[in-house]
Amino acid sequence: MDLTSILGFIIGTAMLLGGQALEGGNIGQLMQITAAMIVLGGTCGAVIISFPAKQLGDAFMYLRDVYGSLKVDFDEIIAEIIRYATKARREGIIALEKDAQDASDTLLQLGLESVADGVDPSLVKEMLETQFAQLEARVAGGAKVWESAGAYSPTFGIIGAVMGLIQVMQNLSDPTKLGAGIAVAFVATIYGLFAANLVFIPFSTKIKTKYAKVFTKKEIIIEGILSIQAGESPALIERKLNAYVLDKHINTAD
Repeated sequence: MDLTSILGFIIGTAMLLGGQALEGGNIGQLMQITAAMIVLGGTCGAVIISFPAKQLGDAFMYLRDVYGSLKVDFDEIIAEIIRYATKARREGIIALEKDAQDASDTLLQLGLESVADGVDPSLVKEMLETQFAQLEARVAGGAKVWESAGAYSPTFGIIGAVMGLIQVMQNLSDPTKLGAGIAVAFVATIYGLFAANLVFIPFSTKIKTKYAKVFTKKEIIIEGILSIQAGESPALIERKLNAYVLDKHINTAD
């Protein structure tokens, strides 16, 4: 569980509601179903129009990583690569064919199988980088969905405000209906800004931040595979791979 995501949302919401209370208001004043329907429903519709179903599915799949734990242990993956490098040095690259099936990462498995099969180094690099690029594109696409939702929601908040003001103008002769229209107008704006800045945009940012370390892990794997294929010594490979890790004490992407 990612406590920072949960704590950030709780603190942000609590401070907003606390500020409302200090101004003499109450939570009930912010509970406007009509405003919520306009902002959230409009934003949902705009997002669905903007992206294909596969990308929308990816966005919700990566959402679990916002509040869940996405661990990336650089020491572990480097140690695994060094074990393969040592075995290749002693028994030959073809000996890695059996180990490929037990590799901890699909990219590492692909690399070991390709190297053991004697695939040309340039082709191995191309295949690994292609798979890596596909992952980057998929994550970026999922994050883009939430980023776009964050861009749409304030606009629908404004639409809700305008709709509320229209109701106010149409009922100037009936003071009993003015309050409801004004409430929808202002609360819709709050909903739009709240959803954008405390929900949607933070979702996008968190996904990108967490997967940055996943991408570093993939880069380590690619470098390790190519180094093994080049016949470099395990000691040299370890030094090269450790250079990717700027802070050895931060080995998780929680």
